[in-house]
This record gives sequence, C-alpha cells and structure tokens, in this order.
Amino acid sequence: MTATNTPANSVRRILTASLIGTTIEFFDFYIYATAAVLVFPKLFFPAGDATTATLQSLATFALAFFARPLGAALFGHFGDRKGRKATLVAALMTMGPSTVAIGLLPGYQSIGIWAPILLAIFRFGQGLGLGGEWGGAVLLATENAPPNKKAWYGMFPQLGAPIGFLFSSGIFFLLSKWLTDAQFISFGWRIPFIASALLVWVGLYVRLKITETPDFVKIVENNTRVKVPVMDVFVKHTKAIVLGTVATITTFLLFYLMTVFTLSWGTANLHYSRSSFLVAQMISVLFFGFGIPISAVLADKYGRAKMLMLATAGIFLFGLFFSPLFNTGSWAITVGFLVLGMFLMGLTYGPIGTALAGIFPASVRYTGASLAFTLAGILGASLTPALATKLATSYGLAYVGYYLSFAAALTFLALWLAREAMQKGGE
Repeated sequence: MTATNTPANSVRRILTASLIGTTIEFFDFYIYATAAVLVFPKLFFPAGDATTATLQSLATFALAFFARPLGAALFGHFGDRKGRKATLVAALMTMGPSTVAIGLLPGYQSIGIWAPILLAIFRFGQGLGLGGEWGGAVLLATENAPPNKKAWYGMFPQLGAPIGFLFSSGIFFLLSKWLTDAQFISFGWRIPFIASALLVWVGLYVRLKITETPDFVKIVENNTRVKVPVMDVFVKHTKAIVLGTVATITTFLLFYLMTVFTLSWGTANLHYSRSSFLVAQMISVLFFGFGIPISAVLADKYGRAKMLMLATAGIFLFGLFFSPLFNTGSWAITVGFLVLGMFLMGLTYGPIGTALAGIFPASVRYTGASLAFTLAGILGASLTPALATKLATSYGLAYVGYYLSFAAALTFLALWLAREAMQKGGE
C-alpha cells in the first residue's frame, strides 16, 4: 500500500461517511435508551414494583457502556493494525443486527427469565459495536482534515449524536400519537428497532466507497504498526489515557442527565405527558446540534482545550441551578432548562473527538481515542440515570446538580493538564 496508488477521498465522501455511520449508530443506541424508560420495565421484567423494574431496565442500559471499552480495544486493535475503513464496516455490522434482534425479542410473559437475559446480550452487542464505531469515524474525518480545520472536520461524526437522537425521539413521538398505549407496548416500540436494518445498509454502502486515511497509509509505509495497540496505550501513553478519560466524563454525564434521567423523572415525578416531554427534548436537541459547529469553529480559532474548558465551566454553573430550573412545574421553563443544558452539551461535544485523537500518535490513535471515550462512558454515563434517580429520590434534585458540578470540576482540571497535547497533537 502506497500513497501513490491510493485514491484520495473527496471531502464530501469523507464527511458523509463519518456522519452517516455515527447517525445510524447513535439512532440505534438512543432508541434503546428511550425504550428502556418507556417500555422495557413493563415488558421484559417481572411484574411488581415499578421503580424496581425501571432500575433493572436502566441496568441493562448501563451494560452497553461496559461493553464499549471492549469494543474499543477489539476494533481499535484492527483499526490500528488493518486500517480504519474495514474496521468501521465491521463495527457497523456488529451493532445493526443486535438492534434488530432487540426489536424481535419476546417479552417476559412469553419466555420468562430468558427475556431479560437475551435483552442484556443484545444490548452488550450494541455497546460492542458503538465502542468501535465512534473512534473510527472521528479518525476518518480528522486524519483527512487540513491542519487548521481539524475540529471542523472532527465535528461531523459528532453531529451524528443529535441527528440520531432527533430521529429516535421523533419516531417515538409519532408512534405515541398514532398508537394507543396498548398498541405501543404490544408492537409499536419494535418498529424503530427493526427498521434500523434499512439504515445499516445505507451506512454500509457509503462506508464501502471510502479509501484508507493518509495517516494509516503512512503507518504502513513506515512499518510503524504496533503489535498490541491496547497494551501500548496503557504502558506508554498512561497519562494521555487517564487525562483523556477524565476530560470526557462530564460530556457523557451531562448528556444522559438531560435525556434519560429527565425523561424518566419528568414523566414519573413531575407528571409531564410522554409526548409533551419528548417534544421538549426534541427542541433541546436542535440546540445541541447548533452548539457543535459553533464550538468547532471556536476550537479551530482559539484552541480545542480552551473551548472545552469554557464549555465545562458553563456546565459547572449549570449544575448549581439544575433543581431550580427543572423543578418549577412550568413546561416553558422546563423547555428552557433542556435547551440550555443541551446547548452546553453541544459546546463540549463538538471538539472532544478531535481533542482526544490529538493526544495519541497515529499508530495507536484508533485504540487510544476510542478507549478514552468509552471509559469515560462507564464513569460518566453508565450508572448516571440510576444514580441520579437515587440521589433525587433520597436527597432532592439539587444533589443531581451537585453531582454534575463535581464532575465538571474534575473534567476542567484534566483539560487544563492536557491542554498542550490536545492542541498540538494530530497536526
């Protein structure tokens, strides 16, 4: 493989391939998150206490976050050894069938204990695929980017998150409008899971059209591939993996507080209807999407770490006002609360992929960036909905905000310590 016989990717092809894959992956991931709150407690677990069933459902939601680092290590190994393109295709084909299988799974009344067991297995498959997807999509974009547009290119896979969430929430909203509650529980919730198969074929077609990134071509030409990338990351790049992980924790924590936790708490405890709260969340996701390109432009102009530190400071302050904004009983103020939180989410999410890719050398970049991102998912998201529910129930909503502010303080410190590497890396 040489640079002279490898056709260059067009900008449109690069950005489309990086965007469409993450859109599909996050769509699959989010329909599970929504169903875990609205459907799974009733369908896949024994009848009894509603709160216990919800917590059990959220535990299966958390399972994927523990699978993601394994996916990062597995797909990262092949991404750093065999190439970005083939690994991206394999990641997509791991998550897609897992999602469809969930849509076909019988409930607890039909197959008993096997229902939650199989649900957990397929959820694990979702996490495994997403663990390999994100890092490859970011590298596809950033390793093809001009030096002064790394964050701009790197924000395209990040846009897959709000687009995927908007699609998933929109479908559940329409199903809620078109179907009765009984129809929704019986079969309606399965539609987006099964229909995701069509999206996977679209993503697969686009991914197969791309060529390898210039950075990986150079690795092969220079014979600098690492035999065991995951070992190299933890032994030779310990500081980078630790700081990268902590620097990303608040990104995850904020997102799953503003989506899964607020949906659960808002419908169960604040007595908003499911459809009205989904509308509020869809409005807020638009601002999530707006924040991503804004932060990318600012990151390229002023520095990735500086942009992330500014966004994290804003999240710290937001946590202090979490309860007063969310607990008013006013739908309009609740919408404003969700919009503010998700806009801050966009500001921190836009440059984070480029920043993480920048702190690792190309030879272990797929593994390193993916592991930092997915390990942060365990610490910042896997238990967040359940822990936030416990804090709010036992101590009040204010403590959910304090939890967020504490995480933001840790993230700010990690960003400050990694600021030079985040800006200079990957140039």
